[in-house]
Amino acid sequence: VQLQAWGGGLVRAGGSLRLSCEASGNVPNTWRVRWYRQAPGKMREYIASIDNRNITDYVDSVKGRFTCSKDNAQNTVYLQMNNLKPDDTAVYYCNLFLLLSMENYWGQGTQVTVSS
Repeated sequence: VQLQAWGGGLVRAGGSLRLSCEASGNVPNTWRVRWYRQAPGKMREYIASIDNRNITDYVDSVKGRFTCSKDNAQNTVYLQMNNLKPDDTAVYYCNLFLLLSMENYWGQGTQVTVSS
């Protein structure tokens, strides 16, 4: 299994971006994709997730602004980010966790920069 993430960029505060995370290979039916981000000088932090049952989870700092969704046909999950703030500036990563085998896969990071 391989993950590819894209969609980052430079946006002004209040703007929006949509990140994509596509899995290729043989992906089992039970999985969870977690989104993380790492700002300069800070540790990587979990921010949101979605699983194969479409159950989502968000940390308080992004709740109401970020939305996870999935497209099973495309083996892709999305992170829609609205009302972006300068504090959202970070490298964003997606992580695929396979629930039965407990394997973890990481996509490459994608840079999100929010200017004030």
